Amino acid sequence: MRDFTGDHSALALNTATLGHNVDGHGAGWSPEQVIDACAQRGYGAITYWRREIGKRAVEIGERTRAAGLAVSGLCRSPFLVGPLAPPTRSAVLDDFRASISMASDLGASCLTICVGGIVPGSHSMTESLKQVREIVAGVAEEAQSANVKLALEPLHPAYGGNRSCLVTVRDAVDMCEQIEHPALTVAIDVYHVWWDMTLGQELLRLGADRIAGYHLCDWLANTQDVLLDRGMMGDGVADLKSIRAAVESAGYEGYCEVEIFSALNWWKRDPNEVLDICVERFRSVC
Repeated sequence: MRDFTGDHSALALNTATLGHNVDGHGAGWSPEQVIDACAQRGYGAITYWRREIGKRAVEIGERTRAAGLAVSGLCRSPFLVGPLAPPTRSAVLDDFRASISMASDLGASCLTICVGGIVPGSHSMTESLKQVREIVAGVAEEAQSANVKLALEPLHPAYGGNRSCLVTVRDAVDMCEQIEHPALTVAIDVYHVWWDMTLGQELLRLGADRIAGYHLCDWLANTQDVLLDRGMMGDGVADLKSIRAAVESAGYEGYCEVEIFSALNWWKRDPNEVLDICVERFRSVC
């Protein structure tokens, strides 16, 4: 395992940690403020959300790299299926292609895909995953041409109904093997995989080339909101060092991205405090 106790240059910030993924939350910092604050603290990269990028993708990407930071990702594609997806397949594809274009303009290392929940009326994980596979396979070549990696992100089973019918790393690896396209990868998020006893073996199946990112946070034992009450690393029950050991044993050597949805706690704090604590926890408990 890499030693981060004296070097946190592998630390990345997902701007959701500052509340930038939900209207009305956080301190409302501009991308420029986030870039400067991360650069001052020695972060290595930033992952942005589409809602804060708007039509400034090229400009923000260039500004990030000029500050010595990488763009580790863009969140996210639309939900592809399920109750929260756009109403028609054509609308899904239009928004999916728009997200790929934004990721390309931004120069992001990957575009995160949260696939969406069970297809209404189907009562079927199998059918829902089949439709996801069709949609992803249909845009994979376009993503490759745009130099964008598509990063499937399996979510915790608690989200299976509305946000993700893709709930295990096993199913994500299976989908990569079924589609068999070099643009398709997987993002591993502690919040969604900490409980999975097969994680290590599935990561070995996946391999380093298909791991697009590793996301940090913690699962609070008494979480009050399964979506918006994630913990800061070290405040919950996840075995962070063992999870990272499994990810790195599969060959991953990329950024470790802090992504904390926390309407009840961290989004209410001064972003400077949040960024400082992320550095301290990364170096001490991750």
